Amino acid sequence: MQDFTLKVIQFIAIIPAGKVATYGQIAAMAGNHRAARQVSRILHTCTSKYQLPWHRVIGAAGKISIPKDQAGYLRQRKKLEQEGIEFGLGDTIDLFLYQWPG
Repeated sequence: MQDFTLKVIQFIAIIPAGKVATYGQIAAMAGNHRAARQVSRILHTCTSKYQLPWHRVIGAAGKISIPKDQAGYLRQRKKLEQEGIEFGLGDTIDLFLYQWPG
């Protein structure tokens, strides 16, 4: 496993309940600020194997990246709301309040 992939997995694994991180933020923390899409692919392929809290990773605009018309959107939103994360206008998450670390 590549060093970048391992770091991404490690960072996602420690996002605490009630907090979120963006794909780009995880990429930067893992050493490549331009690899947000790679973080998405790693998350997609490694979530089950490593029991990652996939629902805590969102887009840079503070929104769930899954289209609203897909079942995964509602699943992710429900998981985040169960952890106390509130959605504002435009279905956005206030990164000032909920972004990890912070």
